[in-house]
Amino acid sequence: MQTEKVIDHIVNWLSDYAKKAHVNGFVVGVSGGIDSAVTSTLCAKTGLSTLCIEMPIHQAASHVSRAQEHIAQLKGRFENVSDTRVDLTPVFDEMARQVSMSGDADREELAWANTRARLRMSTLYYHAGLLNRLVAGTGNKVEDFGVGFYTKYGDGGVDLSPIADLMKTEVYAIGKILKVPESIMVAAPSDGLWGDTRSDEDQIGASYPELEWAMNMDDEGKKASDFQGREQEVFQIYKRFNTANKHKMVPIPVCEIPEQLK
Repeated sequence: MQTEKVIDHIVNWLSDYAKKAHVNGFVVGVSGGIDSAVTSTLCAKTGLSTLCIEMPIHQAASHVSRAQEHIAQLKGRFENVSDTRVDLTPVFDEMARQVSMSGDADREELAWANTRARLRMSTLYYHAGLLNRLVAGTGNKVEDFGVGFYTKYGDGGVDLSPIADLMKTEVYAIGKILKVPESIMVAAPSDGLWGDTRSDEDQIGASYPELEWAMNMDDEGKKASDFQGREQEVFQIYKRFNTANKHKMVPIPVCEIPEQLK
């Protein structure tokens, strides 16, 4: 990958899109992870106003410290960057008191994890609407179009996706050139939706390099029977997530009414 040229291409794409949309800049949710760090830096490089928003909800201390380190560094490098912190923990807790239902414990835990992401999406769009800006998404290619590892109408609810055609390993390569803090570069990727430090690999069962390999193999038309051992296991993990989360990657189904019924 021609990393520096890719960076220039994305920055120009962001600038052109914003100008055509007649907006003032971007809003980015900063989590302390590589994807949001790279996205916010790319937005900052456009020279347009970029608001970084930290939105903790019972957040692990390591996630908070990395997010704050990145924001401080970015503000020191770019005059067009500002930030705000919206503590959504009280909002989340109050919602839990009002709507909590008894049911399957695992499904309830997942529902609340996705609710965290949707509360953050609403917060981003509040600020974007107030400031006439675009919400920049932070999803990468393997998450968005491979395993669907994001929340529908949560972190998947954005105006534009600057890094969604980049694999996770490519995002890291760009992060190095963009001087993303080392603490973020070496941290295990995590969605930060559980109130602990569990990583994406803990949840999925495979690393991003493994998932990227599986995505490429799937694109080539390979099947699980073509592999053995760990490769077969990883490919099966990829296919399971890809199949289960396909609804996130395709347009919303519309019930089309036959003309003779109208």
